[in-house]
Amino acid sequence: MQVYDVIIIGAGPGGLAAGLYAGRSRLNTLLIEKEKDGGQIVITSEIENYPGCLDEESGSSLIARMTKQVEKFGVERVKDNIEKVDFTGDTKVLYGKNGEYHARAVIIATGAFPRPIGCPGEKELIGKGVSYCATCDGNFFEDMDIYVVGGGDTAVEEAMYLTKFGRKVTVIHRRDELRAAKSIREKAFKNPKMNFMWDSVVTEIGGDGMVEYMVVKNVKTGEETRIDAPEEDGTFGIFGFIGFLPQSGMFEGAVELENGYIPTNEKMETNVPGVFAVGDIRVKDVRQVVTAAADGAIAALMAEKYLEH
Repeated sequence: MQVYDVIIIGAGPGGLAAGLYAGRSRLNTLLIEKEKDGGQIVITSEIENYPGCLDEESGSSLIARMTKQVEKFGVERVKDNIEKVDFTGDTKVLYGKNGEYHARAVIIATGAFPRPIGCPGEKELIGKGVSYCATCDGNFFEDMDIYVVGGGDTAVEEAMYLTKFGRKVTVIHRRDELRAAKSIREKAFKNPKMNFMWDSVVTEIGGDGMVEYMVVKNVKTGEETRIDAPEEDGTFGIFGFIGFLPQSGMFEGAVELENGYIPTNEKMETNVPGVFAVGDIRVKDVRQVVTAAADGAIAALMAEKYLEH
């Protein structure tokens, strides 16, 4: 039975950075990813806020370079979906669909994904007008109309942030009042660029290669309204902020969870010795490529120290 020094679960920016540092430290490392490398970032068509990224850097091109770096340092790769774990012993055991894996330390980098708006056309137009990250994509809609779906703290705060870019930002909320904290609501109502569509849900998003229209339904009257992109713009932005879905189901009972996320200290240590968590799966305020990569580097270095002792 092979026992690795470190197994990393997930090949987003956090997992890849952990792999890079673990590989460079000559740790016997296995990286397990169930789908394709990159996580959420591969759907981003242009990246401007990762240090060193110049013009025409996309999520997929950045991840391709990260993947190549990890390969260079001899990290083993397996494609599998981890369904269950046992972290009780000194050797941690991961049970995947295709096999069983053993390691002395584990770095969890399974990520969290935005809860989809849930309408036809949404999936096809992600990165082409549909986004879930204001700091990533807000500036692509300079002087255009922007719509934000949601009504909680995050949705309203991100909508206010987007007023820096859009000429008008409209919050679409299924209720007749915001769920956001009173202080946030007051700021939003004072912002002259902010508008609100109450009792409304998005039922369809459409366009040929980019968002060109959406259909909004009033949940009380049942009336549907089609909103087309202004002719001079050709498109508009739709940002979904109705929560995230942390990919942590397989860790229930194995590590401490907080609303589905994994709390860690600044060394990325969970409550279980030898188990670390990085990136969007962590309890944290800022979820960006650069913070995930930093988490991964820290976790790999701390895993090395753990293994030495």
